[in-house]
Amino acid sequence: MAKFKTGFNTDRDANEMRAVEVEIDFTPNALASILYRQGDTVILACCTKESRLPGWFPRDSTKGWVHAEYSLLPGSTDSRFRRERRGAKGRTQEIERLIARSLRAAVDLEALGPVALNVDCDVLNADGGTRCASITAANIALRLAVRRLIARGECLPLDMRPTEDERRNGWTAPSLSKTEATNHENSVIPHDLAAISVGLIDGDVFLDLDYILDSNADVDMNVVKTSDGKYVEIQGTGEESTFSGEELVALLASADGGLEALFDAQVAILDGIE
Repeated sequence: MAKFKTGFNTDRDANEMRAVEVEIDFTPNALASILYRQGDTVILACCTKESRLPGWFPRDSTKGWVHAEYSLLPGSTDSRFRRERRGAKGRTQEIERLIARSLRAAVDLEALGPVALNVDCDVLNADGGTRCASITAANIALRLAVRRLIARGECLPLDMRPTEDERRNGWTAPSLSKTEATNHENSVIPHDLAAISVGLIDGDVFLDLDYILDSNADVDMNVVKTSDGKYVEIQGTGEESTFSGEELVALLASADGGLEALFDAQVAILDGIE
């Protein structure tokens, strides 16, 4: 039996995504910051370089780390969302872990080198799909941050990195050619990452669920994928309902169409940005 519906209207076709808009360097202090809009869901994703690797890394580590944090800001929902001052609660922790492990799945940590990056995803306005929008926004911020670290000589191929003696004796970072820099960026992040939500409402598949669609969905699913066609994570749940294998295939096919659009958008957004 399907769950009780609140009733909904949508001005989008079932397979139509919400419009995506991105503003680069929305805040000046982060290594890279992205104001990401997907419909009325708005995410601020900021990537910063930490001063050191996590304490549990070996001192001579040649690989890096990527962490993520997620937060709903108080004014992001129709009733004030209280700040989690005593630490992230269950839902927030689950989303943070999803974002972080998704990013690490798309990054070659050895190619990144001994660098720790943190991506903060703050939800400025929530209208459904905040975790998926955060993952897509975080990937854009992360790629731009890596691009800038390479330009600064702080993220280099293994054979160009200094030894400890060289660091102590005034080593100067080499300058990579444009081709070398691009090649190394694509070694660190071989494939882009994106996420999209899909759902079943009365047997019909809907793409990119906003709040109204999500609250009426019999089945909702979050799909995280890399641009080479590999899935990172699929979170699918029947909301007082069930779904068949055929419906699962239809949901994933719809998600694939949305993800391809997001991958194309990411390439266009960062083309020529330094």
